[in-house]
Amino acid sequence: MQQIKGKFLVKQQLIIAFLPFLLVCLGITTAFAHSSKDGQKERKYLVSSLVKIADPVLTALSQNKLAATMPVESVAKGREQYTYLEAFGRLLAGMAPWLELGPDQTKEGKLREKYILLARKCLHNATDPKSADYMNFNKGGQPVVDAAFLVQALLRAPHQLWDPLDEQTKTNILNALKATRVITPGNNNWLLFSAMVEAAVLKFTGTCEMAPFKRQLIPT
Repeated sequence: MQQIKGKFLVKQQLIIAFLPFLLVCLGITTAFAHSSKDGQKERKYLVSSLVKIADPVLTALSQNKLAATMPVESVAKGREQYTYLEAFGRLLAGMAPWLELGPDQTKEGKLREKYILLARKCLHNATDPKSADYMNFNKGGQPVVDAAFLVQALLRAPHQLWDPLDEQTKTNILNALKATRVITPGNNNWLLFSAMVEAAVLKFTGTCEMAPFKRQLIPT
């Protein structure tokens, strides 16, 4: 168990809390790197930190071993049914702008290519009902939240994370997103999560359920 914990170098809470901040810093560094050698040094550090967070999750999920190897640390009981989508969705949402830059011949570009390919495999495994790492999209309330993070990744990086997918994987993803419709969000910020999921379904299929949008515009 200690070896497993060592492999997953950060806790789930760190993935959730730190990666969005990291990507913002990475974007800022990109803007100013051309005028400062320190910017390049900082970017290298931030990419290294991103890899440290992402690699354990994406490597395991790409091999259908995430549920078998990822430690679950939570005070509340039952979190294991949510934790894998929580880790994957929020991680990929944070990485997506970087991944959307695409591969190139630089060291960072080749590293990006590695994680683009891993992410595509992970999307397949996370939404394939026959997969060992098929994730929970419809049991309890939490999945609608983390499905919304997952669709952020698809919307932020469509050229790398959606367009190249095979048709069966796209169908599986859409079925998983639609499965969240059985979850009724509270009349609060959770309406945004349902609406984000439907916005992605609309983007990729041309149709969606309008109820989440209407509930936001015309609160009861």
